[in-house]
Amino acid sequence: MQLLGGLSARQFLSQFWQRKPLLVRNAISDFKGPVQAPELFALASRSDVESRIVRRDRGKWKVSEGPFSRADLGRMPGSAWTILVQGLNLEVPAADRLLRLFGFLPHARIDDVMVSYASPGGGVGPHFDSYDVFLLQGEGQRRWGVARRYDPAIEPDIPIRVLRRFKAENEWVLGSGDMLYLPPGWAHHGVALDPCLTYSIGFRAPSRGEIAREFLGSLQERVAFDGLYADRGAKPPRHAAEIPAAMVEHAVSAAGQIRWSRRDVSRLLGAYLSEPKPHVAFSPPRKPLSPARFASQARTRGLRLDARSRMLFRGADFFLNGERVDAPAHARGLLARLADERSLSRGVRLAPSLARRLHAWYLAGWLRLGEHDG
Repeated sequence: MQLLGGLSARQFLSQFWQRKPLLVRNAISDFKGPVQAPELFALASRSDVESRIVRRDRGKWKVSEGPFSRADLGRMPGSAWTILVQGLNLEVPAADRLLRLFGFLPHARIDDVMVSYASPGGGVGPHFDSYDVFLLQGEGQRRWGVARRYDPAIEPDIPIRVLRRFKAENEWVLGSGDMLYLPPGWAHHGVALDPCLTYSIGFRAPSRGEIAREFLGSLQERVAFDGLYADRGAKPPRHAAEIPAAMVEHAVSAAGQIRWSRRDVSRLLGAYLSEPKPHVAFSPPRKPLSPARFASQARTRGLRLDARSRMLFRGADFFLNGERVDAPAHARGLLARLADERSLSRGVRLAPSLARRLHAWYLAGWLRLGEHDG
């Protein structure tokens, strides 16, 4: 794979993934990037797109949250600032296609494409991330310094996590089409040498605590308990402030009734990992087709998941945008292909029950007609 500097996906995963950085020159030939600066600025002006500006002002780091007007951007200085836009793949078809180049990794791990435009000297300071990231250079040049060993102390009283002290162990200048992979925990510092665009392909790494909190929350919705605490025949306590032993036993008994299986955990994980981010909104079709017309058009044009949709599966359980789907055995192969490839090619014939399911997704804006977007 040119994207991985001639390595196969298997070689990359066994030698570099979560182990050490990989620098790839010309990972994508003639790479211009999915957006140019004016398009990025237009996205940053929207309230439904996450954006922020990071700058150095008199030696201090400052962060401003979007949206930003044209006047806001016009007041920015000539150097030492950067603007970042999250979820570019949700808004720009070319960015979604870029994200799909990383399909050699599980979809459950893929997060999004973030793009940053930096003026000369711009960056977000030396820092480390808790997730894997591919840093793909668009127009312009950026110098990256990385370190495996560093002092983890953070600058106090600033709105972003910047390392107080950082000394690079290796440095590289990346130009258009060059890419740097960094595992979690590697400190890095990118500084623009001229006006430049950098695309960050990030990956999810849910913590055990995060997953446990989600699971406990789901149990709250699923588990019902009958009976109230009662202490008929209680005797006057020796210490009024001491919790009665019977009340402790009552709580222990209630907790002991909580049961879950491996499948329960798997289903929770599927629903959680397929849940779109809170700000994501779907756009239903303006002139929806009838179920019969939809099935006919699907056969003629094919189908594709909306860029905002997240579809995963585990065995016979399928998950789309946080919902578990009961899939009959005859539909699982087709649904697995839709989840893997995010599209179904022309000529697909849908069983009536599956056609009804896909039509409902189409009406919700989760599924689109046509094999490719843009």
